[in-house]
Amino acid sequence: MNADSRCLRCGPVPPLHVPEHIGAEIVASVVERITATSDAPVTPLWCPWPLPPGWTLTGVAYAGDDRTGVRATAVACAGPAPLGGGPADLVFVAEEPGVGLGTRLAGLAGPDPGPELVDALTDPGSGHPDHVGQAKIKVGGHPTPLWLVSSPTDRSAYAGEARGMWLHAIAWPASAGHLLAEDVVLHDLTEWTPPELVYGAPSPYLPGRA
Repeated sequence: MNADSRCLRCGPVPPLHVPEHIGAEIVASVVERITATSDAPVTPLWCPWPLPPGWTLTGVAYAGDDRTGVRATAVACAGPAPLGGGPADLVFVAEEPGVGLGTRLAGLAGPDPGPELVDALTDPGSGHPDHVGQAKIKVGGHPTPLWLVSSPTDRSAYAGEARGMWLHAIAWPASAGHLLAEDVVLHDLTEWTPPELVYGAPSPYLPGRA
């Protein structure tokens, strides 16, 4: 038996698990699943903390199985768009090379953002309308740059590296990427889950609307 799922573009990929609901108990169960494999590096579950004003946690997900362990995680948040004009959604993905969850949500081809990052670093160009060219956030207490990568016009997509894994940030609509120009700090929920987290309606993007 092969537990891998199959992507039409990328081939075999780890199965994605997305709880239908979100709440403290769901986050606790996902954290327990992520940390269950003691002989492998723990994949971070990056969440903005503190959450931006008016924002809520709207979903968590992980990719992997009992054989390989958790190889990718995703956290979704939603709140008011930073430039006004309605609601916005933001998803953070941490993953090992070759998984492809972040690139799928970003609307990119292939399992890794490497080619897109090369383009961004060598020829950033004019960028995407409403995008922030480079995002500088703090990840686990360390300043971490994220670079704008090409994406469909309905979203902003950024990629970088943290703790030896790919880090993706994808925002809907595209203008919501301006949130990453503010003082965003990502905290690993596998280390500690703040009891003050506020939960919202489940994200439509984690199950596949992206």
